[in-house]
Amino acid sequence: MCGIIGCVGRRDETLDVLLSGLEGLEYRGYDSAGVALSDGDLSVCKREGEIQRLQQAVGSDLDGPVGIGHTRWSTHGPPSDANAHPHTDCEGGVAVVHNGIVENYADLRAELADRGHEFDSDTDTEVIPHLIEEELADGASFEDAFRAAVARLEGSYALAAVSKDSEAILATRHDSPLVVGVADDAAYLASDVPAFLDYTDRVVYLEDGEFARLESGSWTVSDGDGRLLDKSISRVEWDAEETAKSGYDHYMLKEIHEQPRALRKCLRGRVDERTGSVSVESLEGLNPSSVQFVACGTSYHAALYGAQTLREAGIHAQAFLASEYATAPAPVDDDTLVVGITQSGETADTLSALREAERRNVETLAMTNVVGSTAARECDRALFIRAGPEIGVAASKTFSSQVVACNLLAAALADSDDAREVVEALRDLPGQVQELLDSSRAERVADRFVDSEGYFFVGRGYHHPVALEGALKLKEISYKHAEGFPAGELKHGPLALVTEETPVFAVVTGGGEQATKMVGNVKEVEARDAPVVAVTDGSSDVGRYADAVLEVPETHPRVAPVLANVQLQLVAYHVAKQLGRSIDKPRNLAKSVTVE
Repeated sequence: MCGIIGCVGRRDETLDVLLSGLEGLEYRGYDSAGVALSDGDLSVCKREGEIQRLQQAVGSDLDGPVGIGHTRWSTHGPPSDANAHPHTDCEGGVAVVHNGIVENYADLRAELADRGHEFDSDTDTEVIPHLIEEELADGASFEDAFRAAVARLEGSYALAAVSKDSEAILATRHDSPLVVGVADDAAYLASDVPAFLDYTDRVVYLEDGEFARLESGSWTVSDGDGRLLDKSISRVEWDAEETAKSGYDHYMLKEIHEQPRALRKCLRGRVDERTGSVSVESLEGLNPSSVQFVACGTSYHAALYGAQTLREAGIHAQAFLASEYATAPAPVDDDTLVVGITQSGETADTLSALREAERRNVETLAMTNVVGSTAARECDRALFIRAGPEIGVAASKTFSSQVVACNLLAAALADSDDAREVVEALRDLPGQVQELLDSSRAERVADRFVDSEGYFFVGRGYHHPVALEGALKLKEISYKHAEGFPAGELKHGPLALVTEETPVFAVVTGGGEQATKMVGNVKEVEARDAPVVAVTDGSSDVGRYADAVLEVPETHPRVAPVLANVQLQLVAYHVAKQLGRSIDKPRNLAKSVTVE
């Protein structure tokens, strides 16, 4: 949440780089935005609202060869011009942008106010430029003043600062991501790679406690004591086109349609169709006695799926909400594996859970989309889902790729009698998703039920996580009430809420015992006059009792959830579009939640 951008070395193009970088980071926060540029003086412009308001507000006098920018997701203080970043000191000579939370800001603010400092905002961030100001007044250099201010902070942060008397950007991080972009004659800084991917694909990932100094044509990284570090430069595999809308109305719709390609990339080189075997180098040698998944939001639904997959393979497995696990961890033994599922690799709660596992000396695995992310670097192993950049706040293609990656993990950890059938189904999955995307009637279903009071999603077994995910997608982007349940739980309370104004989406594939029980659940809600939308492959007779049917191709039971989920993604998208919602940037939400 929140996005930082910095640029030095682009001379009179600095402002354009900052504004385009903020557009590339807007999925991280869009309550307000601002920029600060230095050229012997400090110029600041910031506005409440989306980036367009800032773009309209900047004047021709806002220039300079060194600059930082920020797009905000509010934590301390409501969205306003005053609370927007960058924040400055009393004299307007230092500007700071910040992601995270300064936990001791109230004490620092009171202390500074007692010494005569005046504050213009409600934010925790504003104490930082005032701390720097005091150090500068005592004769410290800009870098020494920055380091001294950082030493006073408690909490999580990614920070960048500029001064009217310096041609450098100073930055550091603790529990919040920052990456340096390296070019021949310029240097960039951002919370995430898409901010500067148009300008360079060469990056340096900062670790907690490291400090970066960016100047025109040069950059250095040092530790907390000022010792220079020999940091390696990585190349980003994504290209700039992957972070553009490519003609789609919304990033989310583009990313839904990118799922066939994302799934192929997740599987490429990892499965052998002839033998039904899976080979993933990072999973070699793993032989845990039990597996604990930790995750949040959509990734937690993938974790529920992963835990069931492993249990069916004979491995004791559980899924935990990372925010709960971090403070009340489950018992472990020497052979426990803790798997953190996190799209960004920067989710604060998931990182805390993984660090708790590290403290307890158990092996950790990051299942993530981002090479070089904190989770990937800190865990003992990493399994990359290879979905490519996902800009829409509501996860779509990354959930499908996480589900497929859970199948790879299960196959690597245990033999199963149907391994060949699973691999064949995974091979066919990208083509089946494309077939579904080309023929889906989800838009018609959305048109029919867009004015409903609420929505319920039910499923059994592997479709329980899909029901939860379908409800989450709808509520995230349409702001309509939606809930997901294991279908058997309907009669234990939720059935009291079912009316003719609450359509029930029932996910039913195959023709076995679970399908038979699902048909019984559908009859229960039908008897209460609730409309039913069946997401089905036609193997059962659930369609006879449904008011609408969303078809999915027949496939292996482990793979069917991906297909069902795509239909529910499309329903959520079209409901939100009908209602005129901000689909890519839903209110109050941010893509990467980097504070606990």
